[in-house]
Amino acid sequence: MISIRHLFKIIPFLILLAAIDSIQGYSSLPIHIVPFWWFIQGITLLIFWRFKFFFDNETTKKDMVAVKWLLLWNVLSIGRGLFIAETYWDWKAFTTISMGILIPVVVYSVSYLPLWQSIFRFFIKYALPIFLPLCLFVTRDAYGFYLAPVIFLIFFVPVLPFKVKILIAVFSVWVICADFSARSNVIKFSIPFMLFVIYWMRGSVIMVKFLEIFRWVLMVAPFILFFLAVADIFNPFNMDKYIGGHHVEVKKNPDGEVVEESLTADTRTFLYVEVLNTAKNNNSWIIGRSPARGTETEWFADVAEVTGRKERPWNEAAILNVFIWTGIVGLILYMAVFFRASYLAINKSNNVFCKMMGIFIAFRWLYAWVEDGNLYTISTIFLWVMIGVCLSSSFRSMTDDEMTTWARGIFEPKAQADLALEEMELESANY
Repeated sequence: MISIRHLFKIIPFLILLAAIDSIQGYSSLPIHIVPFWWFIQGITLLIFWRFKFFFDNETTKKDMVAVKWLLLWNVLSIGRGLFIAETYWDWKAFTTISMGILIPVVVYSVSYLPLWQSIFRFFIKYALPIFLPLCLFVTRDAYGFYLAPVIFLIFFVPVLPFKVKILIAVFSVWVICADFSARSNVIKFSIPFMLFVIYWMRGSVIMVKFLEIFRWVLMVAPFILFFLAVADIFNPFNMDKYIGGHHVEVKKNPDGEVVEESLTADTRTFLYVEVLNTAKNNNSWIIGRSPARGTETEWFADVAEVTGRKERPWNEAAILNVFIWTGIVGLILYMAVFFRASYLAINKSNNVFCKMMGIFIAFRWLYAWVEDGNLYTISTIFLWVMIGVCLSSSFRSMTDDEMTTWARGIFEPKAQADLALEEMELESANY
């Protein structure tokens, strides 16, 4: 039986490896070793699943019910994929995708507060310094992939020591300014800073009502925009039509050539068209095609020269992947998790930090219709960590002062954190 103390030593290192794994495709270093990363991903998921059995009580089961059903459906979809995969490329994509859609298991570990202090402490102590030389071998648009855990820390900037504020601000600005054409990273690192207004308004009696209305707007907006686009009334992706001027970012491509990339180009509409056509052609609306098959494509038809099929295993927008792999059923369950997490964070929490994350999670549901890939990356892991915070009664029950103490504890000496670990081990002995 593996003890909590052993897991505490292993998981922070695995999270560091997840950060490196997330940028391997953007690096000139010889680290693109697929079987090795599959092994690391599998071990990490198994360890996070192990945490489910340390503190599995009635409160946890109630909080996580939406996640449980999503994971169950994803497992069933993976099971279907075992009978659908045919070629080498099917099996390769199937394995990669399966690892990604099992990441929600991470939420079961989030309630164990000392664990994530330990993970963040390790990341700051080792992963951030490692990034300094590593960034020389990585394209600028990938900086935000490696530094995704910093997004979580941004929410606590108002209560952290001054030196820590500067550290988080420097890495955040670095990501934002590194490549403006990497719109996803710019948006994900900018939004938490904008949510500081919630912290400043935390004493307002109308704040919760306002946040709940705003949450509903974010949750419903994708459907409204989708139907407006289908009806050819308004397409939010075709911004060239509504914004005048020449908005470009000059950058180097992977081959070292200087190119211009439009900041308003429509890079999503054709993806939606191909996904909907794929569902129509294969009658896969309800349960999807499983992780073994992807989107039939004409835009990327040259993929057939490698795989033998005009088919992409995954798309840039998370919601398209959920739909193509797991169908409308998977889409509903995926939405249910975001809806439940954001609802509990805003309406059933005692601290402003959970409320801020609740709005951010509602925004990430909206943004899943634009990008936010859902393969195994550190960005996906920490999205589910934040969902776990919103679902966790351990986090939601804390006051502002208690959350502040927890966040500051990340930057305290390890010896102080070990005291909390000992208490946690004693508690686990009762289960």
